[in-house]
Formats: sequence, structure tokens, C-alpha cells
Amino acid sequence: MEHEDLSGDHDALSEQFEDLERRYAALSREHEGLLSRYDDLQSSYDDLLDEYERLVGSVPLSPEPASVEAIDREYQWLYGGRAWTLALSIPESLYEYYRSLDRPPTEDYSVYVTHPYDDEYIGVIVERFNLIAIDRGYTEAEKVNLVIAFVQSLPYTSDKVTTPFDEYPRYPLETLVDGGGDCEDTSILTAALLDRLNYDIVLLGLPEHMAVGVYMEGALGAYYLYETRKYLHLETTSEGWRLGESPPEYQGASAYIYPLLPVPVLTHSWTAVQRGLRITLTVTVKNVGSAQATGIKAYAAFDAGGGEVSRPVESEAFNLHLGREATVKLILNAPRNEYTRLIVGILDSDGFLVDESYSEWFQTS
Repeated sequence: MEHEDLSGDHDALSEQFEDLERRYAALSREHEGLLSRYDDLQSSYDDLLDEYERLVGSVPLSPEPASVEAIDREYQWLYGGRAWTLALSIPESLYEYYRSLDRPPTEDYSVYVTHPYDDEYIGVIVERFNLIAIDRGYTEAEKVNLVIAFVQSLPYTSDKVTTPFDEYPRYPLETLVDGGGDCEDTSILTAALLDRLNYDIVLLGLPEHMAVGVYMEGALGAYYLYETRKYLHLETTSEGWRLGESPPEYQGASAYIYPLLPVPVLTHSWTAVQRGLRITLTVTVKNVGSAQATGIKAYAAFDAGGGEVSRPVESEAFNLHLGREATVKLILNAPRNEYTRLIVGILDSDGFLVDESYSEWFQTS
């Protein structure tokens, strides 16, 4: 009798166990379905986020609205046997905006000249120069010399004295507020002023020095030839140098010539998550130049040695306005049992790799 009772209990428990197994199997299938749906939703969300960031990156970025606080500066200089003054009030928020910008990783300092958000305040200064030139009946060459006398009157200060950095090119408003700078800073400021006065200007990259080149038809002096035009040397640091005069140490020296053309300058950073042979890269691209970048792509590949790559991938093309950044995801499948490294970068609209970085070398499974 007791055996029959135990047997009945066993059968009942077996039925309960089988029922629980069926319910567990059903819940497992439901769980797998939900996981699959979650993965699909996460993938859709990531795609939408990437698209949003690409779209936002293509929208022009403006600095913060000018604050009530202003930085007042008054400048005095001598030219033509007379003393001249200039008063300028610069919104503190705009000055802080330029100080906060990443320094573009380029030797082409024209990006500091062609950045558009200080145009209004550069215009205020050049209007003063125009009024002086009209009142005094100055020639075009004399107007240039008036401007350079103003810039040369600003104190020469090295970057490490006025900033925490050894090399810190300044935007024009920074130099005006800081009250001077080194040869790069004063050349950038001079080029911005003369460009706004509608002169044809280039920057001259000399050995451990920078100056400005000014095209002026019929003018004589030391010059550099660029695209059939003679650009007269204009020294921006020591006082007394005039248009076409070159310090002895730079006479006959070769120079890199940089026209004042707005250009994008692209930088990137990235992180990687690896699961087996699958690697997901999150690449952040930033435009620290002075013009919109169009048709650019994030790029990644494995280093195959000998200048070759394997399994390259690239994002869809997108635009990136100056000052903006965008984040895109790239998925790579690593080759098996190879010693390699990741190559990550940015392709420009012509397909050239304009900025690249590398991971450490590693062994795939």
C-alpha cells in the first residue's frame, strides 16, 4: 500500500517536472525571441543615433551668444610721424570660445586666419585703418605699413610665457586680448587684417619663423613667387620693417607658402570592443578647421604588413561642419591566427586617408 502511494507521488511529481520543463522551454524560447528583438532594437537605435550625429555634425556651429561682459583694450602706436589709438571691446564669451578651441594639428596656420566667427570684430579694426588712410591720403602701400606698424607695436611674447604651452598658435582675437604674441601670432593677426582690407595675402613659413606675403602690383622689394605673383615680404614682429623689407637672416631663405583658403582639418579618436573575432569600433570624428568637410568616411582595417591591409571597412559618407563632431560605428571580423594591428582613420572625399592612428600589435585567435 505504501509502495503504491509512493509510486503515485512519483508519477505526480514526474508530471509536474515535465510540465515545468515545458514551461521552461517555452520561456526560454520567449527569452531568446526577446533577446533577438532587443538586439534588433539596439541595432536600429545605434543606426538612428549615428544618423542623428552625422546630421547634427553637418549643421553649422555658432559660438555662444555674446555675454554682457566685455574685454576692453586700447592700443597706441606710431606711424607717419603721428600717434594713433584704437579702442576695441571684445565679448568675453567670444574670446573664451577661441581659447577653448583645439589647436588644429597642421602647419598651415591659414586656418586661424580664415575662421569666420571673428569677422565682425576684425571688420571694426580695419574700418579704423580705412578712415585713417582716407583722411591722410595714404597710398595702398602706406595703408599696409600703417597696419603693420600697429601689429609691430604689440609686445613680442613667447607662448610659454602667456600660455601653459610651448607651441600655441593664437586666433586673431586672442592676440589682441593677450596683448601680443610670437611671430606666428602676429603673422596670423596681420594676415587677417589685410585680408579683410581685400589685399591678396599669403602666409610665409620660413625656417623657425613666420611672416606675411602681400601681393601689390607695381610695388618693389623682397618677394616670394607663388602662382606667377610676387608676394612682398612683410615682417610682423620687430618694429620699423616696412612692406618689401626682409631682415638679413631671412634674405634668400626658402619659404613654404600658404594661401588663405578655408579648409577642414579632421581629427579622430576611437574605442574598440572585441567579442571573439568580432570587433566593434566607435570612431569620433571632429572638424577643427575653418571650412565644412564633405563626403568624408570613417575607415578601419587590419595591418597585413608590407604596406598592405586586410578586411578594410568604411562608413557611409557624411558631412561635418567646422567645430562639429560625429560618432560612427564600424564592425570588423578579424582574420584567424594572425599577428596584426588595427588601422583607423578618416577618408576625405577623394578617398585619401587624411588622419590615421594604430592599435598595439596583437595575436588573433
